[in-house]
Amino acid sequence: MIQIHSPKFERLRTDDKVLLGTDAPSLVRPYLRLWRDETATPLISLDEVAAEAGVGSVVIKDEGQRLGLGSFKALGGAYAVMTLFKRMLEDHLHDEVSVAQLVSPTAREFASGITFCCATDGNHGKSVAAGARILGCRSVIFVHEGVTTARADAIGADEVVRVKGNYDMSVDEAERVAEERGWVLVSDTSWEGYEEIPSLVAQGYTVLANEALSQIADLKLDPPTHVFLQAGVGGFASSVSVHLSEALGHEAIKTIVVEPDRAACLYASAEAGRLTSFEPTEPTIMAMLECYTPSMVAWRILDATSSAFVTVTEDEAKSAMRKLAFRERPVVAGESGAAGLAGLLAVAADPHARQVLGLNKDSRVLLINTEGATDPASYENIVGSKPADVLSGAAKVAN
Repeated sequence: MIQIHSPKFERLRTDDKVLLGTDAPSLVRPYLRLWRDETATPLISLDEVAAEAGVGSVVIKDEGQRLGLGSFKALGGAYAVMTLFKRMLEDHLHDEVSVAQLVSPTAREFASGITFCCATDGNHGKSVAAGARILGCRSVIFVHEGVTTARADAIGADEVVRVKGNYDMSVDEAERVAEERGWVLVSDTSWEGYEEIPSLVAQGYTVLANEALSQIADLKLDPPTHVFLQAGVGGFASSVSVHLSEALGHEAIKTIVVEPDRAACLYASAEAGRLTSFEPTEPTIMAMLECYTPSMVAWRILDATSSAFVTVTEDEAKSAMRKLAFRERPVVAGESGAAGLAGLLAVAADPHARQVLGLNKDSRVLLINTEGATDPASYENIVGSKPADVLSGAAKVAN
């Protein structure tokens, strides 16, 4: 389904522009040095997709290679953890500290008594756990019953807690336990009275948007005219949308938000004209996007910046995964990672949507592969080959 939406740029709040605008990446990058890896993820041209979609060009930024965690979310949760820890350490010492001092012996002694926690479908929890681990803090991550064992095992937290029910229920449980035990909750979704920390998480994501624009310029390509952004609660999509619109101009780029049709809470909100929840029926393979209530901040931003909301089916996501796998320069994209491409192809096949969104032979499209094969067994089942075989060129197209 495709829902055309009229952006309300005038409603975009000044604090959102400042937090996620052109200066944001410079605030995030010093913290990335604690990872000892500031390598930009690759930007890859998809000429065959551009031809199929009838547009001028398509490029995809491959976040499956981000910081060894396999997802763009490596940038968000860990950055928020480090930022919050810096404030806590400064309060403890009654003095300012540098980012480099966050891993000093004094800081590590203080860190040993702090626990960070969150709810996750997998990738955000990985990032929060990694940030805590770098600092020497403890991490406890809450996962719902739909998170596969492989994704839960890959989180790398000190403790992983299983919660009955769906993602929204795990968010509620993480909030309850954090308040009860005095833990620091680092959620990537926001609600009334809880906005700052999810906004810090989203600020971390501006690095990838800034990198993409720099890489496009380095290739001597014109800036994108359309960006397709997959969404769960919407933090990633809202962050990238604001950053691109501030960098390029609100009228210069159109944001299209893509969700699973089984978990389309932002689509439902756009349809209702207000933030609303989506009533789940059955799980989606796009597990990292399986959210049923939008982030309050994310919805506020996407209502102001998005030109359309699109839902994609399970089969469309699978097809997009295979398209990325079986090409001259393969891209390993998980089910959620390929959703943006699925959204582009859905819009490209709809004459009315093409016309309204100005998607034509001169359009330049930016996609983000938000995750690699976060569940290798699921990936192999869908694509028909292991991720390593796809990357080596040894994979065969599944019948």
